Amino acid sequence: MAGGNKSFLIFMFFIFSLTTAYAEVSIKEPNVAGAFYPGDPRELSEMIDGFMAGAHPEPMKGKVFCLILPHAGYGFSGPTAALGYKLIKDASYKTVVVIGTSHYYPFAGASIYASGIFNTPLGGIEIDSEFTEELLDKENDIIFEPRAFEKEHSVEVQLPFLQKCLKDFKIVPIVMGDCPLYVCEKLSERLRKAIGARQDVLIIVSTDMYHGYDYEECQKMDKLTLSLIQKMDEKALYEGLRANELQLCGGFGTVSALILSKELGHKTVCVLGDTNSSIVTGKKMKGIWTVGYASCAIDREEACLPAGREKNMLNKEERKKLLEIARKSIETYLKTGKKIELKEKDPLLSKENGAFVTLRMHGELRGCIGNLVGRGPLYLTIRDMAVEAATGDPRFTSLGPEELNDVDIEISVLSPLKQASSADEIELGKHGVLIKKGFNSGVFLPQVATETGWSKEEFLTNLCVHKAGLAGDAWKDKTTEIYIFTAEIFSEKE
Repeated sequence: MAGGNKSFLIFMFFIFSLTTAYAEVSIKEPNVAGAFYPGDPRELSEMIDGFMAGAHPEPMKGKVFCLILPHAGYGFSGPTAALGYKLIKDASYKTVVVIGTSHYYPFAGASIYASGIFNTPLGGIEIDSEFTEELLDKENDIIFEPRAFEKEHSVEVQLPFLQKCLKDFKIVPIVMGDCPLYVCEKLSERLRKAIGARQDVLIIVSTDMYHGYDYEECQKMDKLTLSLIQKMDEKALYEGLRANELQLCGGFGTVSALILSKELGHKTVCVLGDTNSSIVTGKKMKGIWTVGYASCAIDREEACLPAGREKNMLNKEERKKLLEIARKSIETYLKTGKKIELKEKDPLLSKENGAFVTLRMHGELRGCIGNLVGRGPLYLTIRDMAVEAATGDPRFTSLGPEELNDVDIEISVLSPLKQASSADEIELGKHGVLIKKGFNSGVFLPQVATETGWSKEEFLTNLCVHKAGLAGDAWKDKTTEIYIFTAEIFSEKE
């Protein structure tokens, strides 16, 4: 009997050991499947596929190091998040650090889920426990606090996107609570050391922007927040968050990522897109709860500008406003013979900038007039040039009111002129060119080269002959002045 008891005890100890070993593999089940995103795997997969198909971010020069993405319900922020995920589709990352924020459990510092598996409807993702060991410390700043993850969605909503975009990767889930700046600096330093010389680590910061009941305030605050992120001014960003002058629910993670990126030599942030829930729902008014969303990327190259283009100065709302001003200005002038009275508070639209307004009808040029140098606020330049393009281009008769509906409006906002030492500095498709010799001058916008398919010699020859009234080879003359500029070009067709 004693022998039987001994055998039984050995057997039970073996079972207990197996159970304990299994229990050590922590499996984190999803918190918001079926709420923030579909709980059904097929429906979830198809939804993300739809977002990705509709995402068209401008390509970047190098491999993405960091993405700053929204974490609201997929119906609100999914298309914005997809802009960032489209850039990393099928890339070779082995470790993805996802930095979220604590919405439900108040604590100080950062909590790192040390090991185990995070489940989503699309399957499980293993935690990179070797990486997390490099981050955790014996102090109270960077710890494993499981309660921070119990109800949290900020890390979780990024995971299905990652599963659809990447293969064979592990995650490092981080939730940040209330953090002094030194904790952000400490986390970034730990991450820097853990990454070392690796090129297969991706950082994702999960954050929404403005939260409140004022659409216009959302527009202004998010614009200021994004400007500081683009400048990579983590201290001003942190101070603005502390002073409640800015809003980022994942602000401390963003600050940490900016510090880390600069430490590793990544110097430029690209804003891929921004919107808010009022725009998504079409309810742009006070009293409606509004949340801001943005998708940003930090490239491994020094500059992450699309090939052949300069960084956009204007966001989508500002572009839309200028196009509306142009159309309304033409419509008002054709009806009344007077220019529309306008007032604009937006600092970028009030800045002096050269600009051209181009009109096309059924794909054919119908008028194009502009100022190379700013002679007043940009929005008034657009008003005046739109009217001139419609009624003052000597190549065309004045536009009739009945023709306006058939006209497409294109705007080119210009950079300052820069004198080129020779034609070698000109990049076709990127640079517009001003040729000047004596009292003769002529200009081509950057898109002329793209639309005609001309070589550089053909471009300059036509510019000299047809725009400046000079000999075809005047651009080769050392006494001829050549100026170059870039243009931010957008149209109603977009």
